[in-house]
Amino acid sequence: MSNIPKTTKGIVIKPTETKETVFKNDAVVVEQSIPELLPGQVLVKVNAVAFNHKDVWMRKGLYPGITPGSFYGGDGAGIVVASGTSNDELVNQRVFLTPSRGWWSNPDGPESKFYTMGGAAVSPGGTFAEYLVVDRVHLIRTPSHLDDVQAAAWPLGGVTSWRATMVNAKVQAGQNVLITGIGGGVALLALQLCIAAGASVYVTSGNPEKLERAVALGAKGGANYKDANWPAEIHAQLQKERKGGVLDSVIDSGGGDILGKVSKILKPGGKVVCYGMTAGPKITMTMREVLFNQQLIGSTMGSHKDLEDATAFLTEHKIVPVISQVLDGLESAEQGFQLLNRGDQFGKVVIKIRHQSSTPTAKL
Repeated sequence: MSNIPKTTKGIVIKPTETKETVFKNDAVVVEQSIPELLPGQVLVKVNAVAFNHKDVWMRKGLYPGITPGSFYGGDGAGIVVASGTSNDELVNQRVFLTPSRGWWSNPDGPESKFYTMGGAAVSPGGTFAEYLVVDRVHLIRTPSHLDDVQAAAWPLGGVTSWRATMVNAKVQAGQNVLITGIGGGVALLALQLCIAAGASVYVTSGNPEKLERAVALGAKGGANYKDANWPAEIHAQLQKERKGGVLDSVIDSGGGDILGKVSKILKPGGKVVCYGMTAGPKITMTMREVLFNQQLIGSTMGSHKDLEDATAFLTEHKIVPVISQVLDGLESAEQGFQLLNRGDQFGKVVIKIRHQSSTPTAKL
């Protein structure tokens, strides 16, 4: 145990002193002590971490319960290097961290107060650090076909996309599925999961290049949501692929008027599963949708069991998360925040941790 470090560098929230910025909080590399391990806890050497939009919202001050001094980040992967339990079989095993707490296996919703890692006093600390002390029950072994960068890109997006597609939409082989806002990590993982399940997938994006890249990944077609007639374009593609074709489900990240736009190309009893609100915090449902038995389902992340099930599916089908950029070292985090704020990414933005960094740090 003598080679186990006593301190760790990490990226914490700090209120900004600069007023001329879109960010109300800074992201600062600091050094903190590593607490002594208790029974049931392990020390994870973090080799890669991934950004989520939550991290950008925290920097903008738009997320509840933000606590200065706490680590950013909900996704991370690495190797267990020490344990508070004797002869722990997890030591020297590659793992990724589960990003949420309070939801173990209930199929309907969390059993207790639900929250995700990072940025707030109620959370167990974020992942943007070189080393993390974690309760071992909140780790899942990394599939052998993924490296740590790929594994870091999986947990939060993986459980969110799995819950939306397989649990709530019940996507099956032969179905037609529309995924909106392709390019983000959750939407791309939803695309990969649905294709692996045997569904025909269509996508929307405001960026023609992202549509082309989604088709290269296996999407049947897509439309630019900036065009007012984009639902008609998707319908025409459905008709071309299969006469009389309609959508079985829509996996949506935007909210707003999504139900009204897709209702006419969604089958009776079809589902719109919404996991985000980038277009608006309200979704209008009219009697037209009611009379066609169309369903609107909210979907937020998922349970520990959902992530285990999703990881088993990922392993079976050898799915590899799409990586947009890999950044070098914790000090490069600002580039990741800017990428997500602009929406330039296609896939996950990941930081590869450099443990021998000589980067100057601040002391808390």
